[in-house]
Amino acid sequence: MESVFPRLEPLLPRVSKPVQYVGGELNSTVKDWDATTVRWALMYPDAYEVGLPNQGVMILYEVLNERPDVLAERTYAVWPDLEALMREHDVPQFTVDGHRPVGAFDLLGVSFATELGYTNLLNALDLAGIPLHAADRTDDHPIVVAGGHAAFNPEPIADFLDAAVLGDGEEAVLEITDLVRAWKDEGRPGGRDEILTRLAETGSVYVPRFYDVGYLDDGGLAHVTPNRDRIPERVAKRTTMDLDAWPYPKQPLVPLAESVHERMSVEIFRGCTRGCRFCQAGMITRPVRERSIEGIGEMVRRGLDASGFEEVGLLSLSSADHSEIAEVTKGLADRYEGTNTGLSLPSTRVDAFNIDLANELSRNGRRSGLTFAPEGGSERIRRVINKMVSEEDLIRTVSAAYANGWRQVKLYFMCGLPTETDDDVLQIAAMAKEVIRAGREASGRKDIRCTVSIGGFVPKPHTPFQWAAQCDPDTVDDRLRKLREAVNSDRSVGRNIGMRYHDGKPSLIEGLLSRGDRRVGRVIERVWREGGRFDGWSEHFSYERWTGAAAAELEPLGVSLAWFTTRERTEEEVLPWDHLDSGLDKTWLWDDWQDALDERELEDCRWTPCFDCGVCPAMGTDIEIGPTGRKLLPLTPV
Repeated sequence: MESVFPRLEPLLPRVSKPVQYVGGELNSTVKDWDATTVRWALMYPDAYEVGLPNQGVMILYEVLNERPDVLAERTYAVWPDLEALMREHDVPQFTVDGHRPVGAFDLLGVSFATELGYTNLLNALDLAGIPLHAADRTDDHPIVVAGGHAAFNPEPIADFLDAAVLGDGEEAVLEITDLVRAWKDEGRPGGRDEILTRLAETGSVYVPRFYDVGYLDDGGLAHVTPNRDRIPERVAKRTTMDLDAWPYPKQPLVPLAESVHERMSVEIFRGCTRGCRFCQAGMITRPVRERSIEGIGEMVRRGLDASGFEEVGLLSLSSADHSEIAEVTKGLADRYEGTNTGLSLPSTRVDAFNIDLANELSRNGRRSGLTFAPEGGSERIRRVINKMVSEEDLIRTVSAAYANGWRQVKLYFMCGLPTETDDDVLQIAAMAKEVIRAGREASGRKDIRCTVSIGGFVPKPHTPFQWAAQCDPDTVDDRLRKLREAVNSDRSVGRNIGMRYHDGKPSLIEGLLSRGDRRVGRVIERVWREGGRFDGWSEHFSYERWTGAAAAELEPLGVSLAWFTTRERTEEEVLPWDHLDSGLDKTWLWDDWQDALDERELEDCRWTPCFDCGVCPAMGTDIEIGPTGRKLLPLTPV
């Protein structure tokens, strides 16, 4: 397969950051095209600097390339400056490894972490010469497969997808590969329709064209049902249970250009049972599956040897909840003492944090700021969202941090939560001021900082809030304005408090895309045709373009942007994703939604009796946690 690089190279001096298109990163792979049978192009539908560090794509890239007869290469969204030149000079969407045209691969796997990447998918398909609509593709076109968290409701992009995979991808991509290989070896019997049927009848690959959607007179859904034999009524998510059996990435990619995360990352466990009602990731990744302390240690050793990174990120949805996190961090800090190898955790729960843990994390690296996520400003709203953190817990924790030498704390909140009032948001200011006062007292210093970061809440499928009305942007913006005034009302502490927030408009569009049905696809296509790209970037996002497209495309169908976003759903309503099984029982989700409205909290089921969410029996799985009682042995020499 011929490389497009000879045509691409003369264009690169004319674009910003040309290095992101040249490939050749440490640990990247380029295989002989003709020596392989099944060929994947893996796409993260955003810029290289965001996409390269993505763990999901990196894992699948390595898992697939370990197979001698399988080839996997990466492709990312190209910036508008290069896109214009590619169209002018007839250069197709390409992979950064072999610079091969994406349209020549057997499969195009697209990993969606956010719905705001949908227009980038359409742009890549168009640049690749792949028909936008799956119905228009022939046997000569790649099979377009979506994955990632947004794939748990792929209905807004159903017309553009051949298939979607729910849940963990490691085993799924290998099974898909085996099916495609067998179909090709047999001479492609039945064409595209047959291979899609074979994928669908596994029960874990969703093929939208095999399901018909019916609508009610009021605009709601009547049903989503299979339209042929061999197709299951519901599609189940994939769950990889033994993480130690999948120690990927073994050889992390090292970016050539600056990227959002320049570190080696190890996923120390998958899943979460804290039960935060707003958190789709915590709901859809159940049950908890911990990686063993030995497995973590071996991944860190091998990854550092292969990459040369000087920071190790211990990743999960709530990393400090690992049952042996103290042993993990102390063992790694002991092992790499004196090597300038730092450890980091993502945002940490206040009730899982302690100074010993923080000291181990910073022992060999620089002492950076600490990040906590109370999510809601008032005790009341934290009961609604099931974020069981008290203000006393927070003040005690940050006081200890300031007393032990930390100078900066970041607090993350959401605005627009169900049942939220102005007072709930204004209490964020009171909490931040109390943090500064307590920190000054504990540290004896005036130069401490607290940064308040606020995101707009978006109700997500497969959560108790999937029925909730989304808050409109004007209300969100008004509450944030009042919050800023409250922070600045006392300059003696307000000058030590920073505020970061986005306006509510992108969140509303994300809400349309996250809970939309197939009718939303025409809005996405219209936005793309009118120039929509990189909608997750504020400098490229156009609220007016989205609202105009929604009015033009949805209102003739009897629905609207508001119908999909700011309207509360009823218990009886058929939801666009009801035929996609995340393992969670819909009745349990509804009951938890009612508990939220009643401000009732729910304990973490790891340490209490089962609450019958449905995941373990439905998936044939169970919670897998320690402690094992084992220690991380030192390495000699380091």
